[in-house]
Amino acid sequence: MRDLYSNIAAITALAPAVQGSATQGAAIDLKGAGGVAFLVNTGAVAGSGDFGLTLQESDNGTSGWTAVAADQMDNTAPATLAADSTYRLGYRGWKRFVRLSLTKAGGTSIIAGGAAVFVPLTRPAA
Repeated sequence: MRDLYSNIAAITALAPAVQGSATQGAAIDLKGAGGVAFLVNTGAVAGSGDFGLTLQESDNGTSGWTAVAADQMDNTAPATLAADSTYRLGYRGWKRFVRLSLTKAGGTSIIAGGAAVFVPLTRPAA
């Protein structure tokens, strides 16, 4: 039987919205998680919006956020996000907290939202 549903959990990492500036998503606590990946969906891009995606990590989830090193992240997103697309970002680092970071190099806005999908150490997932 193919049962992914009972072996994963998902929470909002970046609330879906029209994003007009660089923004950071919610702090995702990895305590009790065996791994995490982020799924990001985009919608319309307005005014030649030039937005990108990366991950940030922190020991405490409230301060000290730093960019995740390239060798600790998998990322299918191009440097400039396209309209109506889906991207995956994976985290392989060791910090307790991680979050999405939407960067802006120019333009007006993009519709974007994301979810953190993780494998809980205790299964089945609630």
